[in-house]
Amino acid sequence: MKKLISTSLMITVFTTLALSQSLNRTEKGTFKGTVPDYKFSVNTTYLIFANFGPEETNTHHYEFHFGYKITAKDKIGIKAATWSLFAPMGIPWGPYLMNESESYPGRIRESGIGFTYQRILWKGLFTSIEILPLKKTYFDETKKKTGDGFKLYTSYHLGYYIPLFKNRLFLEPQIHCNYWPIDTKGPQGFEEMENKWNNKYFLFEPNIYIGVNF
Repeated sequence: MKKLISTSLMITVFTTLALSQSLNRTEKGTFKGTVPDYKFSVNTTYLIFANFGPEETNTHHYEFHFGYKITAKDKIGIKAATWSLFAPMGIPWGPYLMNESESYPGRIRESGIGFTYQRILWKGLFTSIEILPLKKTYFDETKKKTGDGFKLYTSYHLGYYIPLFKNRLFLEPQIHCNYWPIDTKGPQGFEEMENKWNNKYFLFEPNIYIGVNF
């Protein structure tokens, strides 16, 4: 899994450097030769393609974004996501990240629907924010449900928009920081692992969104 994280970071950097040179925008921020000017989009993260790894560290991550462009530089959207955590989100970069030694005594399934906003700053450079209320469901090691909870998950992104095939498809390599200001307590064994790290944020996560405009 550490190799996967390193690979994703390398892909993010090199994809941006290699493809950003092909961008050709007008001063209004729209792509030259793009007809029609697409208003809607659907995208997902590359993480859904990582759902075939070892079960011990597999988060079964599924995430989809449905966007609507309200101006040439502003897009709003709905985000639907679900994932299965085997360890606390707040473990920072280092030897303990994605390490089975920090595993919960079971799993937490988190699922929710939230909102997104993206703003183009310059050419393809953008910033965005995502707000996602999550329902938490706790399972022990036998997959028996042991409790419920709630988390308010937010993320703050800086990335680059790369159009493909006359803007019908696009890539968005990016870096984001995650913060969850509200996170209810769970069963004792889970709380012991959470208290060990006591973080409500994770900084500088690389990612790539892959999408379709229509």
